[in-house]
Amino acid sequence: MEFSLLGPIAVTTGATELSLGPAKRRSVLALLLLQPNTTVPLEQLIDSLWEDEPPEHARTVVQGHVSRLRATLAEGGAEAYGIELTTHGSAYLLRLPEELIDAHRFGELVALARPEAAPADAVPLLREALGLWRGPALTGTVTSPPFAAAAHALEERRLTAVEALGRAHGTLGEHEQAAAILYSAAVNHPLREGLIAGLMRALFRTGRQSDALEWFHRTRRLLNEELGVDPGERLRGAYEEILRAEAADGGRAKPAGGARSGAASGGAAAGHGRGAAPEGGRSSAAGHGPRPVAATGQGPVPNGTGAADTRGGDAPGGDRARAGAADGARAGSGSARAGAAPRLLPRPPARFLGRENELAALTAVLADRTTGESPLAVVAGPAGVGKTACAVQWAHQHAGSFPDGQLFADLRGFGEGDEAPPAEILRDFLLALGTPPERVPTSAQAASALFRSLVAERRLLVVLDNARSSAQVRPLLPGGPHCATVVTSRSRLDGLVATDCARPVGLQTLGHEEGAALLGAMLGPERVAEDPAAARELVDLCDGLPLALRAAAAQLTARPRWRLARLAAALRDERRRLALLSAEDTGIAAALRMSVARLSADDAQLLSALATSADGHLNTALAAALAGYDPERTQDGLDRLAEMHLVDEEATDVYTISTLTQLFARDERGEGGDGSKGE
Repeated sequence: MEFSLLGPIAVTTGATELSLGPAKRRSVLALLLLQPNTTVPLEQLIDSLWEDEPPEHARTVVQGHVSRLRATLAEGGAEAYGIELTTHGSAYLLRLPEELIDAHRFGELVALARPEAAPADAVPLLREALGLWRGPALTGTVTSPPFAAAAHALEERRLTAVEALGRAHGTLGEHEQAAAILYSAAVNHPLREGLIAGLMRALFRTGRQSDALEWFHRTRRLLNEELGVDPGERLRGAYEEILRAEAADGGRAKPAGGARSGAASGGAAAGHGRGAAPEGGRSSAAGHGPRPVAATGQGPVPNGTGAADTRGGDAPGGDRARAGAADGARAGSGSARAGAAPRLLPRPPARFLGRENELAALTAVLADRTTGESPLAVVAGPAGVGKTACAVQWAHQHAGSFPDGQLFADLRGFGEGDEAPPAEILRDFLLALGTPPERVPTSAQAASALFRSLVAERRLLVVLDNARSSAQVRPLLPGGPHCATVVTSRSRLDGLVATDCARPVGLQTLGHEEGAALLGAMLGPERVAEDPAAARELVDLCDGLPLALRAAAAQLTARPRWRLARLAAALRDERRRLALLSAEDTGIAAALRMSVARLSADDAQLLSALATSADGHLNTALAAALAGYDPERTQDGLDRLAEMHLVDEEATDVYTISTLTQLFARDERGEGGDGSKGE
């Protein structure tokens, strides 16, 4: 049985966590654990549980909580561990081996560590001690002054251990690691001068004197603005030491001891939103700090025990910045696996060509750093238009601009089965970034916060393919100012545009020249050159959709003796066209089926009615007449179909539906009867 105070209050036996009940009951247990094997007066419990005047029945309430705790511990097998909760008059005693309490083990490990005398031994001891932390101490207790004071005291002990670990690495000459550790704590405690002084020295000794001096000036300003005081002796001493060393060395600092070149110092500011600043909105001096390697996933209390690797890179249109894929990250209470920057992009699309305008538009959107926020592009268009290919092609072309990694996920918004839940995608991302499996939060909210923390200062590209809705995307957005995100969807995702400043990049169907070029790339230019008129007709019969053209090319590849005109003649038969434009598990009919399956019954019926239009051109009045809906209901439905790119709004109240969509909707109408058939 183990008792946790360094994070959420918890009692575990093996892999099972006991149910402790409401906050006041957890608070009673926490107070008893803070004073183990010592009688705690009932009056002290009452004073701690109620910040204001306690109620008349306070004694009864406390007695009830103690009784329930005693029963809970007994059910968990407390007796076998030598644990007993007893009553002594008007006081209570929790008798137990103190090593079962994480705070006690933390203190013992820190006491054993001697950072200056035995740094090589101190490093693993302090890392193990800091690994016991799972978030802010005493999480889940009441917010009274006694508990706030106790949590603050524990946090001070944690920060002292972080400083000691930094000194131990520094004594070993491992200044990169020291900077990584101290940065995490310094970001979240920007007025703690000892941390800043240690970080300044570590940065200077890795050759980053400008960053070290920037931390001094930033802290000096904060001290003056918030406390009205000047830097203390430790901070001034570090500043003067760096200035003297610069003067003595002509301004050229060299990494000392065992510092490894090519490794960046790192840290993470735990964020709770895109671009969130730590410590109540104060800037984390983005662009001057090391790369993130530490976060708890529980809020702004990083453990700070990781090392990172520095690589340079130029973001599209941006300034060259220090980059670093984290070799280590702390998530919860364990160390992350070391590893290279994640490269999760699928292979580049085969025989990709054209789309120069769209690729240039993506570059313009994702290079825009004027807002100081993480740029976000939404590549939207109808099924089969090549959104994924375009996004992946751009990602490969610009991978070098994101040296800290490229993440990719299929959100399955328009695929077989259910869409991918954010928690599933976040788990994959966190594992790729080096978080140990047992430290990945189970809730999407906590996993999202940890993800943002880990990538807050990295140059990272995130590609989110096949999204269904804005809500599915938001938890997966990195938010760091040096990150960029590309989302593809058949929906316009207007919600992301409204709330997250996403910039749309629309993908249109191919014209005759681009379509013929794609056929030539698939079949060989000579075969297309034999009959350019048939090639143009094939582009028309495929509605200019790359997916349909590739399926047509697959048919011709399987029939090398066929001329293009023969396939064009076959495709003129509207009863066979969708079948011919399929290749095993790929085809325009399957793609459209996934879009229609996401429609409501009313919208599917409206689409089916639109398919009976003679030429695919209509307005609201004609659509209402075809569907038998009133004009307002029809207009709302047309807006939703246009958002899903199943119809195209060419001008105000001028809509078109493509031939292939018409053919599919007619087939569905014939098979389903009401136009609402879908899988």
